[in-house]
This record gives sequence, structure tokens and C-alpha cells, in this order.
Amino acid sequence: MTSPAVDRGVLMSVAYRLLGSVSESEDAVQEALTRWYALPDRKRAEIASPMGWLVTTVSRICLDVLGSARARHEQYVGEWLPEPVPASTRWTSQTVTDSAVDPADRVSLDESISMALLVVLESMTPAERVTFVLHDVFTYTFAEIGDIVGRSPQACRKLASSARRRVRERDDNHVPAEEHTRIVTAFKSAWESGDLTALVGLLDPDATAITDGGGLVSAALDPIEGAERIARFLLGVHRRQPDLTIHTTTVNGQPGLVARDEAGQPLAVVSVGLADGLIEHVWAMRNPAKLSAWA
Repeated sequence: MTSPAVDRGVLMSVAYRLLGSVSESEDAVQEALTRWYALPDRKRAEIASPMGWLVTTVSRICLDVLGSARARHEQYVGEWLPEPVPASTRWTSQTVTDSAVDPADRVSLDESISMALLVVLESMTPAERVTFVLHDVFTYTFAEIGDIVGRSPQACRKLASSARRRVRERDDNHVPAEEHTRIVTAFKSAWESGDLTALVGLLDPDATAITDGGGLVSAALDPIEGAERIARFLLGVHRRQPDLTIHTTTVNGQPGLVARDEAGQPLAVVSVGLADGLIEHVWAMRNPAKLSAWA
């Protein structure tokens, strides 16, 4: 077996994409490792691929968590968003099997933690999400996935196809990194300067903003619709918090923003989704329980 540190990194890489929560991913990984070390030495020695066993176990644990997550999210105060992660805590991984897969069906490791994709993953059934992540990101075969989700390989192929259709509906799939950086930088400047016209001009007329406060801090309880409403909301935040400083950063592998107070504590982490050169989605994390990695 590879070292525990390497194992944990790969397992977190899988679990975070499945759950969108660092704390829940850590719990899932710890539970899988606990089960591994609880096995008799003889049983562990018989397992040809410890990493394969651990990823399978983590995936099954995550599948169970996803089964109850929807009900928990429905009881959540306001809108629920996946937990954003900074560049310093991004996990990369390795191909855990040698299974052949059509590159057209693959999602890059960087793209697979983007906030846009994580939001789409939230709309999937647990089985769709597990199948999509394990097949299209980590190249597991449908036969291997079938053993995890309790479906036939043919059924898993259909699940992956359904999940892919949802993903293809995103409009920001192939925005060049330079364009994403340019728009985020302009967004930051307009927000800092209080330029309503510039902010509105950067937003799609039908843009949507979602803020997640978790009932712990002030946040819009419902999505904010429309470019001008979003712009005025953002400028209102800056007026109410005059010591706010806004910094460009990497959020889930893409350019984003972090807003901090005078003491440097994070108040919000902002991701954007783009379409046709405009900001179509704004996702703002305000819940302090989901900002611990940014402190």
C-alpha cells in the first residue's frame, strides 16, 4: 500500500468531487481508512489494489451521504452552495485504473472542481454523480462503478450519458483562462470603485447570483435575478462594509475573488460562471463554516 499521506490525498480528491464539502469528505476518508485498518492483516494482504479498495469504499460512503444530503439541504437556511477551496488546498489525483476511455468523455481534473461543475453535480441523482465522477474524471469502468452503485454496467453507461447532458448545458465549459481572468479583474475593479454602470455591463441581463450564509451571517435567502439587481446588491454590501478589501485569487481552479475585513478575515469567496463574454452566474460563499480554508 502507498503511504497514508498519498492515499488520503487521492481519496480526498475523489470525495470532494462527490460531496462538495471538505468536512464531509474528510469524514468519508477517515471512515474508509478506519475500515481498511480494521481488516485483519491476512485480508489486507489478499487485496491486490489497496488504493482501488479504498477509493471504492470512499465512493460507497459518499453515495450513502449523498442519499441524505438532499433532505439536509432542503432544511438549510437559504441557498446551499458547495464549499469553495483555494489553490493551496486543491487536490490533484492520478488515474486509479488503466481503463481506456474516450477523451471526449473525460473532464479534466482542474475543471472537475470548478464551482460551475460542482453546482451542476448537485442537480444529479447520487448514482448519476458517482458514476459521472468515477468514470469521466477518474476513468473507472462501468463494471467497476456498477459494483459501487448497485447497477449493471449498461445502467451505469446510461447514468453517465444523462449526467453528461446536464454538464453540456453549461455555457462556460470552454472559456479561455485569459478571458476568465480579464472579466474577473474588471468585475473586481467595478465593485471596488462602486461603478454601477460598469458592473451592470459585465453581467448578463438575465444573470443570477446565489449567496450562501447558512443562517449564520447575512445573505440573500433567494437567488438574485437580473444584472442591475445583482450590481446594486454588491454595491450595497460594499457600502455597509466600508473596510472591505477585495482580492483576486484562485477559487476551485479558476479565477475568483475573496473579500476580507480590516483584520484580513474572509467575509466572502466569489466564483463566477461565464457565457458569451458576460457573467451569467455569481456564487458567493458567506457561511463562515465553509470559509475555514480561507482564513
